[in-house]
Amino acid sequence: CVRLRAERKNHIWSYDFVEDKTVTGRKLRWLNIIDECTHECLFSQPKKHWKSIDVIDALSGIMISRGCPEYIRSDNGAEFTANKLRDWLREIGVITAYIEPGSPWENGCCESFNSRMRDEFLNGELFGSLKEAEVLTKRWVEYYNTVRPHSSLRGKAPQTIIPA
Repeated sequence: CVRLRAERKNHIWSYDFVEDKTVTGRKLRWLNIIDECTHECLFSQPKKHWKSIDVIDALSGIMISRGCPEYIRSDNGAEFTANKLRDWLREIGVITAYIEPGSPWENGCCESFNSRMRDEFLNGELFGSLKEAEVLTKRWVEYYNTVRPHSSLRGKAPQTIIPA
């Protein structure tokens, strides 16, 4: 992957998964989608299982309200490299930028978000159910986007500097 640098809103999005469990031991996987320029979390949702069609649904929902990115960066996970997703992205004109296997630093923006999410949210919660995880995730993402200071944004939250 050529190291692309985000120059403006919707230039480059990145996405990745982070995992946690419910109090009963059920695995949950969060799909996180980040705008690399604004550092805004565009999407974060837990599910028990994700398929490529679920990723397409998540992306299309964001794109309807926000527009399409020029590039989308990810690792080489099965959900991101599935032909169905790759073909759909190609059809709508979004260029995939896959990182080198074993090189998570090449997806640094999303990896950083996942780390913040783990430290500031997941490690402090005990999820009784998928529904509870969904509700608490929505609340934390709202905080992350509107209140939480970001050092890369000179101490401001993403939505406090993004024009509507």
